[in-house]
Amino acid sequence: MSTPVPDLLQATRSSRLGQGLSEDQVAVLAGVLQLKACQPGDVLAHEGAVDNHLYVIVDGTLAIVKHLGQAEEETLVTLKAGDFVHELGFLDSRERYASLRASTAAHVLVLERERLESLIDSQPRLLYAVMRAILRTGHSVQTRMAVQAAELTNYIVKQHGRY
Repeated sequence: MSTPVPDLLQATRSSRLGQGLSEDQVAVLAGVLQLKACQPGDVLAHEGAVDNHLYVIVDGTLAIVKHLGQAEEETLVTLKAGDFVHELGFLDSRERYASLRASTAAHVLVLERERLESLIDSQPRLLYAVMRAILRTGHSVQTRMAVQAAELTNYIVKQHGRY
């Protein structure tokens, strides 16, 4: 059974990019976004490539995969609806550490950096809100990693280095 195609405006409004935006701002943001349908196995981005896109998962799951298609292929993490993908590379234009592949049928919002930058003069508050949403995501990832590192340290110390 196929998943119904979500409405671009509703997907934008419901995403973390759209939180706190007025209806007019949601409409402007939706105008620079694309809604992409993915089938299981579709590769959205390749390891080592420079990618100027931010992906927001609307539904389905995407996997971050190291060494895609090679014997040592490894899925690093599977992301779900609501998650942002490649937010730091979107901002700093660095090469991708890993590939991005659809694990299941999925819909993603795709934001190209140049399309967002086209709003600098006409919609500076909207651009600011989008950047804050991206930074909030980065902050939550950093916080989660710090908590996990502390938990791992506590586990190792309590076990006296024994696993």
